[in-house]
Amino acid sequence: MNYTLNQLNIFLKVVQNESITKAAQELFLSQPAVSIQLKNFQDQFDIPLTQVVSRKLFVTDFGKEVALTAEKILNEVNEMNFKTAMFKGKISGTLKVSVVSTGKYVIPYLLSDFLQKHPDIELQLDVSNESKITTDLITNMVDVSLLSTLPDSLNVEKISLMSNSLHLVSGKALNQVKSIKDLPTNIQFIYREEGSSTRKEMEEYVQKHGLSVRKKLVLTSNEAVKQAVIANLGVSIVPIIGIRNELKNGQLFSLPLEGLPIVSEWNLVWIKGKRMFPAAQAFIDYLNAEKQSIIQNHFSWVDEYAVVKN
Repeated sequence: MNYTLNQLNIFLKVVQNESITKAAQELFLSQPAVSIQLKNFQDQFDIPLTQVVSRKLFVTDFGKEVALTAEKILNEVNEMNFKTAMFKGKISGTLKVSVVSTGKYVIPYLLSDFLQKHPDIELQLDVSNESKITTDLITNMVDVSLLSTLPDSLNVEKISLMSNSLHLVSGKALNQVKSIKDLPTNIQFIYREEGSSTRKEMEEYVQKHGLSVRKKLVLTSNEAVKQAVIANLGVSIVPIIGIRNELKNGQLFSLPLEGLPIVSEWNLVWIKGKRMFPAAQAFIDYLNAEKQSIIQNHFSWVDEYAVVKN
């Protein structure tokens, strides 16, 4: 066999995308160029790597095994390149990070100075819900993830960062509510989508306190939830980290109801025993050294909201 690293990379991209067209787009190559390299790679095997059925490309079981080996080879080559750069005094490579949607209010401050110190590191940042992030950690699609709820199914290592305080908030129409019994019987509760950790916390709170939810609105982003509450469409439980300005300017109000706020913790997590590339390891080392300073400079205001009400 005489395949090249370029062919391994092209084949791996085709497998990951299950599409020659999408692989070509990611590699900034023409579709014919990818097809030719894929054919040249296939010609070195007696067993089919892919099949086309009804104009859709499928990867065979053998092809999936070859893709796993190709990924290992490419990772080893990348690590060799990273180590070469490190000996020259530079850290480079790709840092793959995923965060839950509310983590977008936190992660920029964790990354900003780090990326400025290491301009040769390329960042891939995915903002998603807890369910997808858990899957990406299991399948090794990311290096580290920012979560406020640690999945029981995962064996992870972590860096504990700061509290994540969830509050029940309303618009001006309900800003005088002081107790659960004062909530209007026809109040609408605004939820995040299935798979969201915030939705899970809200459902547990509603059940624990015996609230009767007759009207439910489901939205797929924190910004949409926030705007719906401001417009007095209902109430919702949201992380305080994303509504600082709205609380200050009187658009949103934290309702001091029983059992609130709900306090968890922001953690940077990764699969235990995961072999880290230099970029990811450098980020972990940086956070261990600088997290207190970052939190003090940017998030000290959160502590005043983190006292649980009886």
